[in-house]
Amino acid sequence: MDDTDGFSLSWSALRAAVADLADDDFGRPSGCAGWLVRDLVCHLVIDAQDVLITLATPADAEPTRDAATYWTVTHTPPTGEDPLDALTVRLAAAYQDPALLRFHLDDVGSAAGRAALLADPRTRVGTQDQVLTTADYLSAYVLEWTIHHLDLTAHLPDTPPPPPATLAEARALLERITGEPFPAALPDTDALLLGTGRRAPTPAERTALGALAARLPFVIG
Repeated sequence: MDDTDGFSLSWSALRAAVADLADDDFGRPSGCAGWLVRDLVCHLVIDAQDVLITLATPADAEPTRDAATYWTVTHTPPTGEDPLDALTVRLAAAYQDPALLRFHLDDVGSAAGRAALLADPRTRVGTQDQVLTTADYLSAYVLEWTIHHLDLTAHLPDTPPPPPATLAEARALLERITGEPFPAALPDTDALLLGTGRRAPTPAERTALGALAARLPFVIG
């Protein structure tokens, strides 16, 4: 799967899952600590805007980051006190009618998806004072979309999960970020949830993880 395919598949699946949510689902908890589903969907709108801005910001300089080093990693879970996180919650509440939030994601999200398909993966783009190839930038977002798809479904068991291909691609990128593979017997979904601190490992998983268990979680932003 090339970078555009992974981006498009993961993004299309996530947007389709949001489109099929019932209005009541927007008030349920998500897998993001402190965020309701509506807050998560509002964050996706902001993400889609960022994708559009970045793909429209060409750069001539040599790349300074790739798909893995694009992400900053800490071991401290978010507290919800970050100004942008707080803003996201306020914006989400302002929508009031879930249909408006659903429409906004479909509108901006569709544009971001089209922009990704039209982008030349060999070009370079600038974002956050860094330069990446377009291919690396789109590849980095497969992890973002897949993790947030898992967040969306955390308390909505009837919502379709991320596609297997994007789960595998996101896991591979997470392993590049950590510098160490997760146990092969660990399913992709569990590797992503454990690796990013969405849930704690069971005793058996902790044993299988070995020394890697002490390094968890990897908080990616």
